[in-house]
Amino acid sequence: MAQLPTEFTTYIRQLMGDDRFNRYLQSFEEEAPVSIRLNPRKSQGMEVTGGQQVPWCRNGYYLPQRPNFTMDPLLHAGCYYVQEASSMFLDEVLRQMHNAYVNHQPSAIRPRTALDLCAAPGGKSTLLRAALPGDCVLYSNEPMRNRANILAENIQKWGWPGCIVTNNYPVDYQKSKMRFDVILCDVPCSGEGMFRKDEATIREWSPQQVEKCWRLQREIVGAAWECLNDDGLFIYSTCTFNTKENEENIRWLLENYEAEVLPIETQEEWHITGSLLEGFDEPVYRFIPGITQGEGLFMCALRKKGGSNSGKPKPQLNILYEYSEAQDLPHVALSYAQAIAYLRHEALILPTDTPKGLVTVDFEGHPLGMVKNVGTRANNLYPKEWKIKTTHIPTDYEPILKRL
Repeated sequence: MAQLPTEFTTYIRQLMGDDRFNRYLQSFEEEAPVSIRLNPRKSQGMEVTGGQQVPWCRNGYYLPQRPNFTMDPLLHAGCYYVQEASSMFLDEVLRQMHNAYVNHQPSAIRPRTALDLCAAPGGKSTLLRAALPGDCVLYSNEPMRNRANILAENIQKWGWPGCIVTNNYPVDYQKSKMRFDVILCDVPCSGEGMFRKDEATIREWSPQQVEKCWRLQREIVGAAWECLNDDGLFIYSTCTFNTKENEENIRWLLENYEAEVLPIETQEEWHITGSLLEGFDEPVYRFIPGITQGEGLFMCALRKKGGSNSGKPKPQLNILYEYSEAQDLPHVALSYAQAIAYLRHEALILPTDTPKGLVTVDFEGHPLGMVKNVGTRANNLYPKEWKIKTTHIPTDYEPILKRL
């Protein structure tokens, strides 16, 4: 077991209580669950091999063990996304908000626009896109350029219309005067909930880092709140445990903005923990390893009660990717070995009757990308920055997804 900082364990034991804290410590001796979330546009007629459904996500599944995801072409084709199960609780939040609109509950709205403000690497954005109405436009933003490039790759592979990826700071959205019906702020945090999964977060943790994070989080929330339409849905989340970055930030938001916390119905067997801040009883949702089947997560849903949405939008955003319809090209099916070669950015030799020019290459009916067929070979057009770099190619392919 990794050595946890003394200042962290002293605080968290007091926060959680002995029983929760001991169960949390025990989780470090257990295998962390592995989970994926299916892409409903690409996984029709397929099932997860040995999978068990994540109870709070319609398309989420736990796997019996961790496979070699890198060597699965269906991952690169966007048929599924590898995502930690606790983060999939976002799907339950959106499902219940949609039901509120369908059932004509007061102030419930149908989202036309949505913003994921701190979106890299793209797990929650791909979930948002699948859960929101089909005609909703989703802006996925990441301030750091290298992370924004990864976000753009994952959104592009997910392959849904109505997606725009930007590389801007929250204040840029605030200045643009754009308004959204749904905003997700999965804010940068001290990462306490990821200690079991990523030991680097343990080394980076300090009380000073916690202080730095909650101050930054309030700056981000303040800018994002100005971009939210009246009656809009605001989702705040972190992957940390302490109350400064969680309940205390929600309390600050309630004290300074016209906001109300929205309750989310949960099942007792999900073992989700509520507020741990004394005197603060608003409905919030905390996932603790060893208690819930996933890593650490905090989430809270709020509604904007009033205010004005004045101002004419003046978008001046750095757009990295915007969905456009794919070209109608000839398709050629690849074997597993050919698919891996393609993902390694190697040239291919296609059947002699393949038309010359641009061709889409598929694996099990799912497009991987394009090649330029010149006859004697097909030049690989898969983006070099996306290529897999492994030198070991499995001789057998154990699919994660199988046809029904």
